[in-house]
Amino acid sequence: VSTNAAIGQDVILRILNVPPGVRGFMWYRGEEPIFENNIARLGTSPGHRPGPKYSDREQINFDGSLLIKSVTLKDTGIYTVLVYLKSSKKEEIGFGQLNVYEPVTRPTVLASKTTVVERTDSVILICYTNADSIQWFFNGINLRLTKRKKLSWNDRSLTIEPIWREDAGNYHCAVSNPISSAHSEPVGLNVKCY
Repeated sequence: VSTNAAIGQDVILRILNVPPGVRGFMWYRGEEPIFENNIARLGTSPGHRPGPKYSDREQINFDGSLLIKSVTLKDTGIYTVLVYLKSSKKEEIGFGQLNVYEPVTRPTVLASKTTVVERTDSVILICYTNADSIQWFFNGINLRLTKRKKLSWNDRSLTIEPIWREDAGNYHCAVSNPISSAHSEPVGLNVKCY
């Protein structure tokens, strides 16, 4: 199971299908349930006991879930829980991946030129953003790439070469990550025909 969160959020990593007869829980950072990776444990005695990976932001709840307060990018990773059963057997349950993201900022589009001459000039539009997923739009419709319209620099840069009159209009980019999205103001492209 994968969980996505924004920086600063409180996150609860839940255990699915907890077996009956639970005696306690131990949470670990990483795939290996070894002492060095232990965050904390919660048993039948009150309170939880911190381990080497405890940072004062983690808390094991009575249902075995792990609360991480005010997550940071460093909290991204795999978390493993051991469930101790009353029959004294251990059962390892891998929780999965926690992904922490910065919310995307509103992108800005800059153009090398906004007034161009048909069949003579070319234009480069750049979408400045902190996001990894970028889409381009022309007059509010998803931009169709052609031999003249190409993306580069991880889709941040749109090159139109050469410019044709049907390229006149508004261009903007939309950006996203698993927790947020935003779009730029449009940049108008004027094409002069001689």
